[in-house]
Amino acid sequence: MPERGAPQDATVGELAVQLTEHTSRLVHDEVELAKAELRESARHAGVGAGLFGATGLLAVLGLGALVAAAVAALALVLDVWLAALVVAVILFAIAGVGALLGLAQIKDVGPPSTAENVKKDLAAAKGEHA
Repeated sequence: MPERGAPQDATVGELAVQLTEHTSRLVHDEVELAKAELRESARHAGVGAGLFGATGLLAVLGLGALVAAAVAALALVLDVWLAALVVAVILFAIAGVGALLGLAQIKDVGPPSTAENVKKDLAAAKGEHA
């Protein structure tokens, strides 16, 4: 390939070749940069998910320790079996209230309005009246 001089000395064909080469290199470099950014983002997401999992496990263990502490505290005034039973009943009552609240939330869920809008749009596109 002949040595290229200043851009003002290049022919239209040479400029077109240079444009193609530069565009190709730019696209390739941008794709490589996007890959590197995605790898870095995925690495951070993986570390974050692992940390959330570990802290969730520690929180569950902490909750178990609090339950054991509540049983031990009640055992100072009640028999141990009765203290454990009282704490268990309280925990089940809290779980029951949570389940009822969750059930009420689930009953409030209706079909997404987007699905209904799509049906209306399709009917309108077909010339039908919904």
